[in-house]
Amino acid sequence: MVMVIVWLLTVIALPIIFLLRWLSGKPRRPPGPPRLPFIGNLLQYTPSNLHISLANLSRKYGALMYMELIGKPVIVISSAKIAKEALKHNDLGFSGRPCTISSTKLSYDIRDITNAPYTEYWREMRKMVVLRLFTLKQVNSFRPVREDEVSRMVKAISRQADARQLVNLNEVALSMSSGIICRVAFGKRYDEGRRFDRLLEDMQSVLMEFFVADCFPWLIWIDKLRGKVSRLEKVFEDMDSFYQDVIDEHLSSNRPESMDGDILDLLIRLREDGSSSVQMDWEHIKGIIMVRRILCFILMDEQHVLQNRNKK
Repeated sequence: MVMVIVWLLTVIALPIIFLLRWLSGKPRRPPGPPRLPFIGNLLQYTPSNLHISLANLSRKYGALMYMELIGKPVIVISSAKIAKEALKHNDLGFSGRPCTISSTKLSYDIRDITNAPYTEYWREMRKMVVLRLFTLKQVNSFRPVREDEVSRMVKAISRQADARQLVNLNEVALSMSSGIICRVAFGKRYDEGRRFDRLLEDMQSVLMEFFVADCFPWLIWIDKLRGKVSRLEKVFEDMDSFYQDVIDEHLSSNRPESMDGDILDLLIRLREDGSSSVQMDWEHIKGIIMVRRILCFILMDEQHVLQNRNKK
């Protein structure tokens, strides 16, 4: 009965929205394929060969093409010249990225670096990360951790091979990645009960979820009825609880020596000595150490990659 009422209200509301949009006039937009109500150009996308479907459309409508995906405007650029104009000469206008309900929640209201808009806050946070957390010396100090975790992975595969057992490479790779992340960011492994692995999987899963409210904010009640919002809240609570436990352990006088100099330890020092230009609270720190963000930094072992990044 509830779902019947939901769909009836949706059917009534959508025509009103499209009528209001039509009456408001058509803004100037690049050419593009015709769109269907509500879903836009969704049916013209081929997920398995997205680049091919977009290339075919661009041949017909041009290198700068306008499309819509479930109410969201999308600009498709298929020319190196136009891409340079957009990303180099107008980089500030294209520097942001859309924030979804799940990414906003899990980043503590956009306190991380990846999702934050290009503002003074983002510039200062990036400067702090590059100059204080991920210097060449700092990343090189993590090399023994990376080598040890790779050695653990090889030994685990070897043991299973000797026993003629099937090897689940997804699990082995995830175990290695989580081991590196935990030891570099938090100073220790979290093997007990695979808590960290499960948390990582849950975060990735909820970030991939489709929320109707990302396209139509006023339809958030549909996500609530579908249980999406409650699941997001549960994953956030588990994530926040994990971060808080790790922070409390770092603040303890009986903490292990392996926590000295890890990423979280450096962030706590920046907060306590006030040397950072950003006034950090605990939620800032939790946002920065989001496990899915720091992985791409700590796995970098090539010096020229770090040097190029620091120059930028």
